Formats: sequence, structure tokens, C-alpha cells
Amino acid sequence: MDTAAPKRLAREAEQSTPFRALARAGYAANGLVHILIGAIALVVAFGGDGSIDQSGALMTIAAAPLGFVVLWSIAITLCALGAWQLFEGILSGAATRNVQEFTALWGRRVGAWGQSAIFLALGLIAASVALGARVDTERATEAASAGLLSIPGGPVVLALVGLGIGIGGIVFIIMGSRRSFRSKIDLPEHGIGRGIAGLGVVGFIAKGIALVIVGVLLVASSLTSDAETAGGLDGALQALLALSYGPWLVAAVGIGFLAYGLFCLFRARHARLAAA
Repeated sequence: MDTAAPKRLAREAEQSTPFRALARAGYAANGLVHILIGAIALVVAFGGDGSIDQSGALMTIAAAPLGFVVLWSIAITLCALGAWQLFEGILSGAATRNVQEFTALWGRRVGAWGQSAIFLALGLIAASVALGARVDTERATEAASAGLLSIPGGPVVLALVGLGIGIGGIVFIIMGSRRSFRSKIDLPEHGIGRGIAGLGVVGFIAKGIALVIVGVLLVASSLTSDAETAGGLDGALQALLALSYGPWLVAAVGIGFLAYGLFCLFRARHARLAAA
């Protein structure tokens, strides 16, 4: 078997100018979704109604004039970005016998492939909504959790998924606080570069906090065998809403998602997409 073939195909794909343009547009599409999630969070925080997650944002777009055109654009560009991340994982480095370098290599690959799965899933959800499906990620999460809780070993798997999401949230918080996201984007050192970096700090930390809460809910569901405890982003923010000063906390997270969405819009222009 030619083990070099996947790398050769990935390298050829990444050198395609149209593909690179679609991948950049995928960051903008991701930014639009996060901006809408942030806006819905603010509406809910101050007494409104809505689903504070990706499905809520996509359904909002579907209800707008020519929304299906925007949804198909989001679907295509996010799938392109997901494919780009898949290729990035394949091309992330050469094999090595050094344990430290080997661990770092596979850390980069797993990270890229994880991002790929997220972008591809969101792209497919956008395509489903464009075709007329009514997607409810919150109910889907509860149904999947109930399915896991009903089988031997399922609670352990659910707990591990929750831990994985929680760890991902911690990574986002660290990236925001340390500004390590700057390694993935070319920004001017002064002026607008500082403003974009500030958006990244706020956005990464806010998204990280939301992911940590989602992870906690999933772990709690595995420990109590109660699928209704599990939830996605909407469930996490609804749990926040029930706390003292909950509306202000949800509003703060909403502002953070707005910041993250704006950062993604700038990332579409400044992301490092170096051809391998």
C-alpha cells in the first residue's frame, strides 16, 4: 500500500487556490453562526425566547429572506474548512522516533481532526436545514445520552465524552488567556491587530467556559443516569440562567460569543493557510 498517497493528495488539495478561498470563507461562516448564537443569548438573557446553539442560529438564518442561499454557502464553506483541517492533520509532520516529538505530532493531528469533525458536522447540519429539516441539537444530545445510558458501559462512554468536551473548553480558556491563538493567525503588531487579538481573548475564554459547562452536564448525566441532565450549548446556558445573576452571566457569555464570531470574521482574512 502506498502510504505516501494520502499526503500527496492532501498536499495537492491544499495548493488549490479555490479550495484555499473556500476554507477561508469557512471561518467567516463559523463567525456568522457564533455571532447569531451570541445575539440569541442576549435576547434570552433579557427575557426573550430562542435556542442558544448552532441549530437555533441556523434556523434563524432559514427564516430570513433568501436564507437558504446563506445556509448553502455556510454548508459548502464549512465542509471545505473541515476538509482543510483533515488535510492539515495528515500533513502536520513527519514520523519521528523521539517520544516528545511523536506526542506533539499526534496532539496536532488529533486537534486538527477534531476541528475537522466539528466543521463537517456543522456544515452537514446547515445543509439539512437548507433542505427543510428542523434540527434540534439539544434534543439530539439528550436522545444520544439516553441511548448511551441504556447500554452496558454507556455511562462510562458518556462520562468520557463529557470529560473530553470539558478538556476542550479548558484548552479554549488557556488559548484565550495566553493568546496562543495568535500562532494560527497573522496579525499586525499594532492598531487593528491588537483589537482583533482582544476579540480573540474574550471569545476564546467565553466559548471555553460554555464548553466546560456542557462537559459538566454530560458527566453529571452519566453519574445520575438522567439523560435530561445532559445537554448541549443551549442546555448549558439555560443552566446558567437558573443561577443567581444568571441573566447577567448568560449575557456575558453572549457578548463573548459575539466577540468570538467577530474574531472568526477577521480570521477568514488573516488565518495562516500555508500550502505544504
